[in-house]
Amino acid sequence: MTEPPARRSRRTVRGRRVVPSPSWALLGVLGAVLAAVLLVGAYANASFAPDRQQQTHHGQREVPTTVVSGGPIISSTSDQTRSYRLPPRTVALTFDDGPDPVWTREVLRVLAAHQVPATFFVVGSQVARHPELVRELTADGHEIGVHTFTHPDLAVLPDWRRRMEYTQTQLAIASAAGVRTSLIRFPYSSYAMAIDDLDWPVFAQAGEMGYLSVLNDTDSRDWALPGVDQILTNVTPSGYSGAITLWHDAGGERAQTVTALDRFIPLMKERGYRFVTVSGGLNLALAEAGIDHRVDAGQPASAGERWRGRMLIWGVQGADRTLGWLGVIFLTVGALTVGRTVLLLVLAGRHARRRRAENWAWGPPVTEPVSVIVPAYNEKEGIAAAVRSLAGGDHPGGIEVIVVDDGSTDGTAEIVEALRLPNVRVVRKPNGGKPSALNTGVALARHELIVMVDGDTVFEPDSVRRLVQPFADPQVGAVAGNVKVGNRDSLIAKWQHIEYVIGFNLDRRLYETLRCMSTVPGAIGAFRRQALRYAGGMTDDTLAEDTDITMALGRAGWKVVYEETARAWTEAPATLGQLWKQRYRWSYGTMQAMWKHRRSLLDSGASGRFTRRCLLFLSLFGVLLPLLAPVIDLLALYGLFFLDRTATAVAWLVMLALQTLTAVVAFRLDREKLSVLWVLPLQQFVYRQLMYLVMIQSVTTALTGGRLGWQKLRRTGLTPTPTADPR
Repeated sequence: MTEPPARRSRRTVRGRRVVPSPSWALLGVLGAVLAAVLLVGAYANASFAPDRQQQTHHGQREVPTTVVSGGPIISSTSDQTRSYRLPPRTVALTFDDGPDPVWTREVLRVLAAHQVPATFFVVGSQVARHPELVRELTADGHEIGVHTFTHPDLAVLPDWRRRMEYTQTQLAIASAAGVRTSLIRFPYSSYAMAIDDLDWPVFAQAGEMGYLSVLNDTDSRDWALPGVDQILTNVTPSGYSGAITLWHDAGGERAQTVTALDRFIPLMKERGYRFVTVSGGLNLALAEAGIDHRVDAGQPASAGERWRGRMLIWGVQGADRTLGWLGVIFLTVGALTVGRTVLLLVLAGRHARRRRAENWAWGPPVTEPVSVIVPAYNEKEGIAAAVRSLAGGDHPGGIEVIVVDDGSTDGTAEIVEALRLPNVRVVRKPNGGKPSALNTGVALARHELIVMVDGDTVFEPDSVRRLVQPFADPQVGAVAGNVKVGNRDSLIAKWQHIEYVIGFNLDRRLYETLRCMSTVPGAIGAFRRQALRYAGGMTDDTLAEDTDITMALGRAGWKVVYEETARAWTEAPATLGQLWKQRYRWSYGTMQAMWKHRRSLLDSGASGRFTRRCLLFLSLFGVLLPLLAPVIDLLALYGLFFLDRTATAVAWLVMLALQTLTAVVAFRLDREKLSVLWVLPLQQFVYRQLMYLVMIQSVTTALTGGRLGWQKLRRTGLTPTPTADPR
């Protein structure tokens, strides 16, 4: 952090800087990079399937007879097609689907103990993940062959995709071992006699590319885990014929393979067999046939191939690490969500039950007079309704309303003066920001109990009276009221209504119980003048002056409580742009306040206890959870396309069910109608993503030390007059 955001914002903010718009270009680039990484991970994580899905045989009219009745090594070019068998008493051990960090090394241990070579047909994505194993294979004298990059059924892929599978595997091998190979084995291939017209174009294309296609004479079928004895029976050639034997060193648990291999090698040696690589066996066959040609399956790779292969390996490993971290984050978000839900249900429920007990009371009724401070900057749309609701409150001790016009240019002060309400005063001052306006109002207030109200907020007749009742407890320094969304007609407003009930009011029950209330809302909050004076009053150190003063009071040892029966109605932003500006300021201001009070974490006494609790919960549930929550949606999309769709849908529905349960509890406690919750599922697809972006950009601004001033939201004056209290 180049400079603490709280320290930077101590500079007097003369103008009202515009809240920056979302950095869509930056977010778009980051999203594109992440999408590309996830696509690489999805491609590299194609599932191994040792057996092809059941298919209809397509005939063998296009397959040369020399192939169908020939050996397991096939050379096919435009000029001619040949196949070869190994000489008698010659065995080539071949292993598919690796390398695997566990079972490949176990196979190597057995091969080294018996001093025999083998040929490993590797999957490119596995090579990218474990390049050191391929280096070990070649260093120990074993041979490498291509087994494609993702183990697909090549017969159903287009030509370009097949070439990509071969090329990427070659690049991975080039980077890992410095060689390129001319041997290839196709996934799901078996014996030469099984090649049909659907398969043959794959063999022909590979031959034109210079590959020798390698099938097998005997198949261990170890992937089916038939038992060691059965594996030995499957893999042993008849009589003394030569054989290319098929084994697997990856794709699952291979203990039976290792045990069978350890028995097979000495058994065949006793029968007079020699062990060779595939190319070594082919060279013996060519020599016996009198053909003056030698096959070298491993040629040095060029510097360009090694470099491109290194980039490919970095891409696959980076994608794997990203998916791994996303999995960790997913579990973290799940744990935080479940933990928060449990805390809310248990502690907020306990708070509500205690308040509803018949003998519950804060103490003797509070009848002291109250001063209400209304900071106003260009509030012409809603100021009249707000002031009338405040001046007409039924508090028995009397209410004085002080409207501090902070340099308005729209006639706000004149509108209030025209109301001619006897208990309302208008104070004009040059524009200095909301904290300055509040401090001015407090200085001019006649009474010790101070209520602070936003200029667009409408109180119910009994709200002031109910709000100040907790001051019957002399330890209470501030009281948070219950903020309600008044304009609930639009979908965006309904979403905010749900958020206010769940995310703000239910949370305040929890935080009061834990003695770590972080925010008395600017829309409806009450303070003792003594507590405000002790905490130093309102400051412009942060954009969230309400959070800043609340944390200061908590550190000073004052109790901050929540009075849910004191309700105030506010106009929520009606557009996504206005909502962005409001929440961006809130999020950034909260982080400023956290940074400002961070040093008190080490304080002793009430200050340290409060700060440790408060910053812990704000960090976990106010910053970390919303910052990491996009992973839920990201992995849900990834899972629908690339993982088990049923499991993904179930996981997403479980998270939605937790949110719904929390919402139902919150709405019941707040005595709100549940009918609006039909929009909760829709909230997951637009509103929640906007909140993600708000948090991401707020954190980015904080980490880069950016400066941000407060900008008033545009109001329409649509906040309805409160209906009668149903309690």
